[in-house]
Amino acid sequence: MKHALRWASPALDALLILLASALAWYLRYEAELFRSVEPGFYNPLSSYFSLFSALTAIFLAAFAANGGYTARRGSSLISEIVRVGNAALISIVIVVAITFGLRPLAYSRLLFFYDGVLIVLLLGAARAVRRQVEARLRKRGVGVQRVLIVGAGEVGRTVMRTMVARPDLGYSVVGFVDDDPVKGATDIGRFRALGGLDCVESIIKTERVDEVFVTLPWMYQRKIVGLVSACERLGVRPRVVPDIFQLSLSRVDVDDLGGIPLIGVKEHTLPGSARLTKRAMDVVLTAVLFAVLWPLFLVVAAAIKLDSPGPVFFRQRRIGQHRKPFEVIKFRSMKQGAEEALAEVSDMNEASGPLFKIKNDPRRTRVGRFIRRTSIDELPQFINVLRGEMSLVGPRPALPSEVEKYEAWQRERLSAPQGITGLPQISGRSDLTFDEMCLLDIYYIENWSLSLDLTIILRTIPHVLFGNGAY
Repeated sequence: MKHALRWASPALDALLILLASALAWYLRYEAELFRSVEPGFYNPLSSYFSLFSALTAIFLAAFAANGGYTARRGSSLISEIVRVGNAALISIVIVVAITFGLRPLAYSRLLFFYDGVLIVLLLGAARAVRRQVEARLRKRGVGVQRVLIVGAGEVGRTVMRTMVARPDLGYSVVGFVDDDPVKGATDIGRFRALGGLDCVESIIKTERVDEVFVTLPWMYQRKIVGLVSACERLGVRPRVVPDIFQLSLSRVDVDDLGGIPLIGVKEHTLPGSARLTKRAMDVVLTAVLFAVLWPLFLVVAAAIKLDSPGPVFFRQRRIGQHRKPFEVIKFRSMKQGAEEALAEVSDMNEASGPLFKIKNDPRRTRVGRFIRRTSIDELPQFINVLRGEMSLVGPRPALPSEVEKYEAWQRERLSAPQGITGLPQISGRSDLTFDEMCLLDIYYIENWSLSLDLTIILRTIPHVLFGNGAY
């Protein structure tokens, strides 16, 4: 079965390349796209068959040599398409060189240009569809690898937050082990603490582990070697995440000095150009949203005033980037005196860690329940964004009392501008534990890009419309 699946991708690529070549022939000789065919230069499809076959064989060889058929769970669609484009270019250049070296006027050069474009389009589309199918199957547990993480230090938590943020990678963490008596017995969000390193072999057997990710510091080299040997003996694939002086790999900056490798440490804060780009996007998008949504502001404000006595807006002290306090602005969703009545409902808290959340908070007004469920209460924070106190995307700003309870690693979420929406808001929102929220926020900070911000904003829309995980 595995042998058959290994050949399925090259076989499909071969069929798509031949289809692209046939379409290229049609565009050149039948549709006469961009240039008409002069009399005497028409070539039937059969005359190109040997060239198209050679092109297909060369493409498959070039693509395989470039690692195109090697499974890479973390690779992006863009990187795959670039790899396809490189192989298409190589194969077409070789075929054109051979063809025009032997018979320079017999075949159309324009046809091969069409062919290259169509190969990239068809194979790129096939890979996009395959990714969608794989993502749906992995949501149902098909093709998911069960993983045990060895080590709950900085590198181990980096692996955990990556797996939380990237379910498309197809990993399901059964838990983690650590010889530290506290770490080895304390769960981190959904990740279960399963004991010390001496439990690894028994966990592999009882939890049906497929892969073991070893994230131990460099000084545990002998233990790492022993763990790798144990995994191989038990038929489980070991994966060693290299640790450089106990730094998270996402914070390692590799450069060179005339061929000499230099290893430095990246700051969690965004570089100047990235901050400028992010700020510009915040201002432009917020201004557009204000222009579109101002009628909704008026309707909500009127509904709040008619529903219960009190102001339209609710202001609360929150902690921003680098622990700088500011006043967050929201539509009021609770009755007057709600903060003073907090002690009366403290035993109803449903959140983990320092957070305080109640699904059916009795302090909410009728309008408040609706605007909380749809996240409309957050819209006035556009004012905070325009002031530069917040960003559209980033970790949610916390209360001072919550920040005081943060563990050292959780404070890393304060190193970026706090936002209206973020990775936790599109990954479960209130259904996540506090540790999981922190893991996702830190992953966002370490992997920030303009495309990631835009993706989060677009994915926030359906979550807001359907109220997924909001209360």
